[in-house]
Amino acid sequence: MAKRTYNITALQRGLRLLNFFANAEKGLTASQVAKISGLPVSTVHRFLVNLESSSFLNCSDVGIYHLGLGCFSLGQAALAQLDIRRLSLPYLQKLNQQTRETVHLTVRHGLAAVYVEKLDSSEPLRIYSRIGAAVPLYCSAVGKVLLAYMPPQELANIIPQLELKRMSANTIGSIQELQTHLQKVRRNGYACDLEENEPHIRCIAAPVWDHSGMVNASLSITGPAVRMSMTRLRELAPLIQEAGAKISSELGYQASMQTQRGPTGVTSAVHQLRSVSKAASAPH
Repeated sequence: MAKRTYNITALQRGLRLLNFFANAEKGLTASQVAKISGLPVSTVHRFLVNLESSSFLNCSDVGIYHLGLGCFSLGQAALAQLDIRRLSLPYLQKLNQQTRETVHLTVRHGLAAVYVEKLDSSEPLRIYSRIGAAVPLYCSAVGKVLLAYMPPQELANIIPQLELKRMSANTIGSIQELQTHLQKVRRNGYACDLEENEPHIRCIAAPVWDHSGMVNASLSITGPAVRMSMTRLRELAPLIQEAGAKISSELGYQASMQTQRGPTGVTSAVHQLRSVSKAASAPH
């Protein structure tokens, strides 16, 4: 049955404006929001005042708006309702203690992987990240895991949408390269980010399966490149795979599900994309 939607323009606009503040750590003025959104300043101002009155925004004495406690409360409530976060925490804590590096748990949101849990490294030199932040699927270890284990049709639909923007000199630059890389991820059972998303930061990630045999989450170990040599990444692989397997078991996953599901997502998606390309280039 098709999902029913309602076109509530005012609500959509308000939520769209609110989203602009997610990555605006220094805040935004009404004029800046108007410029970003393309809406008149007067219209933007009305929305911002209403959002402030509902505690979703705070406004300083100089007219700069920031996210308010209403957003924080909703975000905390949403995180609390994620069973995967609660079930994963003991295993993330153990991994954090074993490795002394930053550990993340992510879920997919659109074309990004979003951090829903994070445990900081105990080392003085550590990476900066925050719960709620998003990283691209194609150039992060957590994202590549989510791509590699997608159902074939879903992956075939998503790959053409990826912009493959260069985040560093090591970022994957073509769909063919990405497809080859994802096949390697499935063979190995984990993915690495070798300074692909951000220079000087390396990461290794493994999948988390749910009760239906789907991979909708991934976990990672992240640290400065000076501590994350290829040798160390290989040493970390069995640790993160073990943690991923235990979390999957907590979620009701049984290893036998994987063999029952048939062809792997990447291989099937590659064949589908090739078929689409051939059909598009064939004479009519």
